[in-house]
Amino acid sequence: MKLKLKNTPEQVELIKAMGSRNGTESREALEAFAAFVGPVVQKVLNETALSSALYSDMPFDEDDSPSIPLDLYYNEDAGLISVWSQNVAGGLPTSTVDVPVQEMKFSTYRLDSAVSFNKRYARKSRLDVVSKAIERMTQEVLIKQERNAWSVVLKAVAEAATKNGRAAAVGSDGSLRHVVGGGANAAGFTLADLNKLVTRMKRISQSFNGGTAAEARGVTDLYVSPEVKAAIRAFAYNPIFPTSGSAQSSVPNSVREDIYRGAGTEEIYGITIHELLELGVSQRYNTLFANLFNTTAAPSGDSDGFYGSNFTTAGDEILVAVDATRDAFVRPVARQAESGGQFTVLPDDQFYAARQDKTGFYGFVEEGRVCLDARAVGGIVLGAE
Repeated sequence: MKLKLKNTPEQVELIKAMGSRNGTESREALEAFAAFVGPVVQKVLNETALSSALYSDMPFDEDDSPSIPLDLYYNEDAGLISVWSQNVAGGLPTSTVDVPVQEMKFSTYRLDSAVSFNKRYARKSRLDVVSKAIERMTQEVLIKQERNAWSVVLKAVAEAATKNGRAAAVGSDGSLRHVVGGGANAAGFTLADLNKLVTRMKRISQSFNGGTAAEARGVTDLYVSPEVKAAIRAFAYNPIFPTSGSAQSSVPNSVREDIYRGAGTEEIYGITIHELLELGVSQRYNTLFANLFNTTAAPSGDSDGFYGSNFTTAGDEILVAVDATRDAFVRPVARQAESGGQFTVLPDDQFYAARQDKTGFYGFVEEGRVCLDARAVGGIVLGAE
């Protein structure tokens, strides 16, 4: 991520005015710059956040009390719905059981950051210093957004179980866990693991009456660690015919050529592969999943399911699968009454004292993260015994 202010006469004069020792002049320049930079930061956050590919924005007016009509999402008139959401930023996502034909209230929280710099940099028109300050504020908010977004995703993957196309209690007879066991380690990731996951996602995507859904459902995206991505690249040069310990390499020449030309491939079986550094043995998302994973014993008839009792973040890793055809993940986000924007930047009023000779900005966004349908997520555990 890199933000750079244009070196125009107007921009230079505005930056200089921000560093003025005249309080009124400095305040007016700060407010003008803040109004200008807010939409820029919002655009950068929307384009940079990896979670933006998963979540759909649901804007609401600030100070409003928004809700989601669950029956519109499910078209079901009976049964229970499990919804995962957070009450506070950084908090443990909770599973809320609701009855259809109801409005589900959800909590939002403020993600914020503040930056400051010496006024002399503004008086000297150091656009690079001001740019780095805004860039830093954007990065801090982005980190908070990503961690909260993936916390909800991993909670849904860790706890979800489905019976006949409906949410079910883990361990109940006939319910299918959304996580399946895979190879011995990242290097042992095989096409058989992916095939097993695709089949599992098809089974949990039955229609409400347990039949074939009108719309094709399954896996569209798979989020993996760099080590798993390396194993996929290895498909390009491993032997085409299986030998001892290399059965996973048995892919057609045409597939191996596509992987080789694609420098690691972005797609297998029509599933887009995404690389996340936070995934992998002992990495932060792997550790979070280990803490969230329900260790309930496997229900009868689910021989392919993996059930957390022996999942260790130092020895196992989770691959996260998503069905992007469902509108399962929602990001409620407050919309400013004055500008209509989502990210607010304000002058930081703690530096008004002239003796400090400093200035800065405070930025925030009010949002929430909600998973409305866990049938849109699944996973593979590598390293399972």
